[in-house]
Amino acid sequence: MATLPVVPARHYGRWLAGALVVVLTAQFLHGLATNPGWDWPTFFDYLLAESVLKAVWLTIQLTFYGTALGFTLGVLLAVMRLSRSPVLRAVAWTYVWAFRSIPLIVQLLFWFNLAYLYRELGLGIPFGPVFWTFETMHLVGPLAAAVIGLALHQAAYAAEIVRGGIIAVDSGQREAAAALGLPKARQLRRIVLPQAMRGILPNAANEIISLFKGTSIVSVMALGELFYQVQVIYGRNGRVVPLLMVATVWYIVLTTVLTVVQHAVERRFARGAEREPTPGPFRRAREALQRPPWAARLARRGQAPPGAA
Repeated sequence: MATLPVVPARHYGRWLAGALVVVLTAQFLHGLATNPGWDWPTFFDYLLAESVLKAVWLTIQLTFYGTALGFTLGVLLAVMRLSRSPVLRAVAWTYVWAFRSIPLIVQLLFWFNLAYLYRELGLGIPFGPVFWTFETMHLVGPLAAAVIGLALHQAAYAAEIVRGGIIAVDSGQREAAAALGLPKARQLRRIVLPQAMRGILPNAANEIISLFKGTSIVSVMALGELFYQVQVIYGRNGRVVPLLMVATVWYIVLTTVLTVVQHAVERRFARGAEREPTPGPFRRAREALQRPPWAARLARRGQAPPGAA
């Protein structure tokens, strides 16, 4: 009995939409290449300039310190919010409420002007004698104020992300760990958090990327991060568009690196939870080039592609 040929379905609307997107993309790229307003020579002159590279490094430092301190404090706040102690829950809730309500720029300026409110800080007995005092005038500089403001702001959002991941873990996991006699801290570290990471990672990665781009707000303190340095340069030479493109390209490059790292970490924590972790974008592109899409659809339906033995 002769087998009937299998003809893949025609999706003319999809093809038309794809062709339209390709044409619009080609027009946009053509405009980038031919429009003199982009001033690509100036762009390439400053893309790897020493001052810009130093600003990029400072931006990376601010992101790293803000993320490390913010998520460390965020985990502590999340545990406090899940505590049975009403005092700890109230303190953690108030912190999250306050720091999510106050704009980041206000927090940064507050820490930058700490000496205006408190000329001296001291160590001693609460409401009693002070044994050691020091002036705050030179205690908190622009970099320290930026790190403190970013970290405390990030901690409020990180606390909710971590708390959401923890409560998503099945309660039976904690009950089984308690039945084995594991201490609370070890239950959290070895049982709960590894499972919660699958739910925490996507939102945490979004927050880190937002923090990385949000470091541009520290320019209000004249701190030489990427955006501030670009402003200084185009303030001197008037080349606004190419200098903004320099900052844009660096933000895109570093965000792409963070995205790749996020995918690698997600694949690691997906082991044991899925038979095969979700393939990355490069692997999917390679498979799409090696095998036509309609062949994959036939394989899912259990049919052999035309011409196969």
